[in-house]
Amino acid sequence: MPQIVILPHPVLCPEGSVIDAPAGKTLCDALLDSDIDIEHACEKSCACTTCHVVIREGFNSLDDPTDKEEDLLDMAWGLEATSRLSCQVVLGEEDLTVEIPKYTINHASENH
Repeated sequence: MPQIVILPHPVLCPEGSVIDAPAGKTLCDALLDSDIDIEHACEKSCACTTCHVVIREGFNSLDDPTDKEEDLLDMAWGLEATSRLSCQVVLGEEDLTVEIPKYTINHASENH
């Protein structure tokens, strides 16, 4: 069972967390099941970017993103080379370190 290290996020996980989740589960579901309330405005259907995360360790162990996910990621706030939509990341056997960006595109829009 992979171990997922979640780096501190000022609202969702102020002290960070380490969770175990079974292979085959999505990262978004693993976070939600562990009471880390990551946004998922499209109900995890790969239609928005609110569940955007940055994979800090273990990125290369994941399946490649689909073209649809890559197109959506282009709209994500704080996009990085190892950005993914957590609803599309299917956990394998490798451990991950994940950063949840401070803002989503929803926050950026609401505050301007």
